[in-house]
Amino acid sequence: MIISRHRTSQRSDVAAFIAMDVMSQAAALEAQGRSVVHMEVGQPGFPAPQRALDAVKTALPSPLGYTVALGRDELRAGVAALYRDWYGLDLDPRRVVMTTGSSAGFQLAFLSLFDAGDRVAIADPGYPSYRNILKALALDVVRIEGQAETGFQPTPEAIHAAAKQGRIDGLLAASPANPTGAILDRAALTALIDACHAGGTTFISDEIYHGLHFDERAVSALEISDDVIVINSFSKYFAMTGWRIGWMVVPEALIPTVARLAQNLFICPPHVSQVAALGALSAHDELEVYRQGYARNRALLLERLPQIGVSSFAPCDGAFYLYADIGHLTRDSRAWCEDVLINAGVALTPGLDFDPVRGGQSVRVSFAGAQDQVAEGLDRLADYLTGKRG
Repeated sequence: MIISRHRTSQRSDVAAFIAMDVMSQAAALEAQGRSVVHMEVGQPGFPAPQRALDAVKTALPSPLGYTVALGRDELRAGVAALYRDWYGLDLDPRRVVMTTGSSAGFQLAFLSLFDAGDRVAIADPGYPSYRNILKALALDVVRIEGQAETGFQPTPEAIHAAAKQGRIDGLLAASPANPTGAILDRAALTALIDACHAGGTTFISDEIYHGLHFDERAVSALEISDDVIVINSFSKYFAMTGWRIGWMVVPEALIPTVARLAQNLFICPPHVSQVAALGALSAHDELEVYRQGYARNRALLLERLPQIGVSSFAPCDGAFYLYADIGHLTRDSRAWCEDVLINAGVALTPGLDFDPVRGGQSVRVSFAGAQDQVAEGLDRLADYLTGKRG
């Protein structure tokens, strides 16, 4: 037995990212020769768009050294142009900060905006790394318990109620949200931003699933106010998870602060990934084919899950997740998902990853993969549940 002589910090004592644990367990089964259908992680089943790959092939013979900390100027201008094309906004490229995935964007936002002990609100269910990054930075997480009738999204009323227990320094909201896929419409997002501004609360908008919608598109917080921080990524709509390239849009006054932090923490985002991202920005036609594939997968889930006994889910307006109530099947979603993985060969993420209080009765189903895999996963789940009922 090896005993470490080094103590660990209190802030490093964060919860595991259960979706990644499930992915590791699935990989271990596959190494044993088992077949597993992956419906646990938000990993597009498509490759990076061809224009991204072509851009990299062209650039590889050249030295790909450090770039400036905030990213290549032409890429920042390309992202600014995206806001014109998608939202009709005239965005100054200087406000665009390229990051090493959205994860670095969250770190830069939290470090530039808050001091240790500040209180930042997030809605549950929500992306687990929000609370874990906040805790690791010695920030206090204020849990907003989302309600089914509002798509589990935060509301002005919930923010006002939380503020009675102490000042809310920041609110992080996602639309489309992970794990629910729920989108805040323009009126709801405006009301939320107005409530934050009135209370002196900084509003951070997670928009990494923008572009992935099935009816009305998601509204950017920048369409409502310039006094917000927006975080986005090439991981989801652009199908570039492993490239680790994302961006932030910050108010002009915050640029020097973010630049100093980025220089010291990351030096710069991966240069080759910036090259790929610039190519991906011109791959709209290819990416829309991907989105249509997710739409078909979503339709398949909405049709077949009720047929096999799972009929209650959050609004699935965007992203590529369905957050289902399985309270009639279990009160321990982690144990249930482990049993499904072992006995049915389907990897799912337990709701406890997203809501430590109520998530024992929920499960997130990712439909980011290929349609034949989604269909196969549903077949296996049907057999599993039939066996349980039998």
